[in-house]
Amino acid sequence: MSISLAAILAESALRHPSRTAIVFEGERIAYRDLWEQARRFAAVLAAEGIRPGDRVAILMPNVPDFPRAYFAVLALGAVVVPVHSLLTPAEIAYVLHDSGATALVSSGPLLEAAAKACEQIGIPCLTVRCPDGVEPVETYLRRDAGDDAVIFYTSGTTGVPKGAVLTHGNLLWNVHVTAHDLVHAQSGDVFLAALPLFHCFGQVVVMDTAFLAGASIVLMARFDGDAALALMEREGVTFYAGVPTMHIALVAAAERTPRKLALRVVKSGGAPLPIAVLERFEAIFGVPILEGYGLSETSPVASFNQLCFGRKAGTVGCGIWGIELRIARAEIDDRVELLPDGELGEIVIRGHNIFRGYLNKPEATAAAIVDGWFRTGDLGTRDAEGFITIVDRKKDLIIRGGFNVYPREVEEVLMRHPSVAQVAVIGVPHETHGEEVVAVVVVRAGDFDAAAIVEWSQQHLGKHKYPRRIEPVDALPLGPSGKVLKRELRAKFSQPAGVR
Repeated sequence: MSISLAAILAESALRHPSRTAIVFEGERIAYRDLWEQARRFAAVLAAEGIRPGDRVAILMPNVPDFPRAYFAVLALGAVVVPVHSLLTPAEIAYVLHDSGATALVSSGPLLEAAAKACEQIGIPCLTVRCPDGVEPVETYLRRDAGDDAVIFYTSGTTGVPKGAVLTHGNLLWNVHVTAHDLVHAQSGDVFLAALPLFHCFGQVVVMDTAFLAGASIVLMARFDGDAALALMEREGVTFYAGVPTMHIALVAAAERTPRKLALRVVKSGGAPLPIAVLERFEAIFGVPILEGYGLSETSPVASFNQLCFGRKAGTVGCGIWGIELRIARAEIDDRVELLPDGELGEIVIRGHNIFRGYLNKPEATAAAIVDGWFRTGDLGTRDAEGFITIVDRKKDLIIRGGFNVYPREVEEVLMRHPSVAQVAVIGVPHETHGEEVVAVVVVRAGDFDAAAIVEWSQQHLGKHKYPRRIEPVDALPLGPSGKVLKRELRAKFSQPAGVR
C-alpha cells in the first residue's frame, strides 16, 4: 500500500483550502497557504540534496515553521527526526549522529545550539525558507506503509536515548483512530497546541489529528496556565490535550481568574492523572477529562476512555480500535506469559501501532518486542471489561522492608491533603529498610507542616506505605512532555534529610 503521512496536510488543503490551519501570535495561516509553504520548503530541501529515505532532524519550539518543515520533509519521502528542545549541543549531536541525519532544521532561540551540534557532526544547519522564486514541489512522494516516517528519541531514563522508528502505517492508523474514535474531531474544532510538537503526544494527538480533520490549531510556544486559559477563551478552543501538570496549572489559573471556555473534549496522558486533579478540573470547567495511555513506541496512543465503552475514572480506558492490551508476568523477560484479569503485572501491547524497532539497537528491540507483544515496562491491571489501570513504572517501584510500595497509590492519597498542590513519591536508599518512601511536595499557599502531613498520611496509608520524609520544593522537575523527572529527584534526595 502506497501512502504518506504528508497526505494529512495535503488532503485538508484540498478539502478546506481557506479554513485556518494555524493561529500563532495574531498570525492566521490557511490550509492552502501552509501546504504551499511546506511544498516550497521541500523544494529548498531538495536543492540541498535531501532525497527519499534521508533523515532530517527538526529542532524548534511550537511555531508555524515546525509544521512547514515537518510536512516538507515528509513530502520528499524523507524521515523526520524531532529533537528535544532542551538538549545541550552535545546531546543534540548524539541524536544527529545516531540517527544518521543529513541535515538539521532549526529556528529562533534554538538556532545557536543547533549550529554547534551540526558543526560537531559536519552536517548543514538550515532555517525554514520559502522564497517566492522557488517553485514548490508538485505534491508529496508516496511511500510504502512499512517505510520509516518519524524517529522519536526516548527520554533516556536508563542509558542513552534510543530512537523509536515509526512507519507511515503506524502513524496514519493512530491519527485516524484518534481523530474519529477518541476526539470525534470536526473541521470546526479549534485545538490548543501547548504540548511540544517534537514530542509524540503533541505531534500526533494534537497537530496531526487536527490537520486530518481540517481543524485549526492554536500554537503556544511555551505553556503557562494563565496565558493558556486566556488564549483558550479568546480563540474558542474546543479541544485540549495535556499532562497532569498542565491540568493543575489550568485549575490554579481558573481559580485566580474565572474564564468561560468552549471546551468540548479534554484528553489527558503522558503520566497518571490523580483523581483529585480530575475532580477539581471537572468541577471548574464542566467538561470531563478522558484519560489515555501510550508511549513513543506505540505511535503513541494505545488505550483511552472512549465514549463507546464509557469512562472509569482512575483508569486509562480500553485498547483503541485494532489494539490489544493485556497483563503479563513481569518477572519473566524472555517470553510473554499472560495473566488472568485482575492480576497485577506488566502491560503488554500488540497491534498496528507497535513501532518497527529501536534504530541501530537490535538487542534492545528484541528485549522490547517479545512473542509479538511490546513490553511497556509499566505495571498495571486489567478488569473484566478490558479497562486498564496503571499502578506504576517497574523502575519506580519502591521495596521497603521487603514490601512493595507503588508511588502512584501514595501520590493519589497525598493529593487530597489541603497543603499539597503537587507531589512525586520516590524511593531512596535506606540502610535498614532497603528503600525509604519520600514525598517531594509542591506546597499550596499557607503554612507548611511536614510532620502534620506525615501524621495525616499514616491515617490513610498502610504502615509500609506512608512517607517518612516530606521534602518541600518550589517546583517539580519536568521533562518536555510535562512528566515529572523522578530520576532527578532520586539523585537530589538520596541523602537523609527532612522528616523521618
